[in-house]
Amino acid sequence: MAASGKIIDLRKLLAERFPHPPATAATYLVTGLSCLDESSGGGLPRGAITELISPRTSAGSASLIHALVEAAHRDNYFVALIDGRDSFDPCGLNNTSLRHLLWVRCSEASEAIKAADLLLRDANFPLVLVDVMLNTPEELRKIPQTNWYRLQRLIELAPTACLVLTRYEMVGSAQLKLVLESSWNLENLERDPISQLRFRVQRSRFRAEAGSQRLALS
Repeated sequence: MAASGKIIDLRKLLAERFPHPPATAATYLVTGLSCLDESSGGGLPRGAITELISPRTSAGSASLIHALVEAAHRDNYFVALIDGRDSFDPCGLNNTSLRHLLWVRCSEASEAIKAADLLLRDANFPLVLVDVMLNTPEELRKIPQTNWYRLQRLIELAPTACLVLTRYEMVGSAQLKLVLESSWNLENLERDPISQLRFRVQRSRFRAEAGSQRLALS
């Protein structure tokens, strides 16, 4: 039998032995941050990785993390922050909000990936943040794309939203890619910083699926 035929037979056997559940419509973790929820189409998708790309150094990603921790406190759920460069500053958050946060402090990107591998197996965290914004490009390039696809497979059947904060696009398995386009200065800081955040959708698998469904129904 040709090699291609054996592969087809193996795929059929695996599909019979380990069937996947039917795909369901995406559900979202509503953050309550209108700038993020409206840009993403309803919030952060559960069962999927969202990559937030922030190419500018002062775009507001740290304030966004603070706001997401406060949202977890407001809506009474736990959030895990995997801090890839031990750079998170909890100042500005009160102790009540911090009780809803699991802060995993890492010194390099490889540790952050291992921590994500563990936490995404646990369905007790509706939101897992992976902040590798300050890790060096050399570190991040050493992360195989297979690692990101493994993390996506882990989260697919969980009611968890995973947000990976990066300096440049690198998560091939991300189902939603957002670009943080805001740029802050002293004038911005005098107003509500979160309202100044600007997001652009770079890629969304969910919008593509919604478009396909509309075509099928028309």
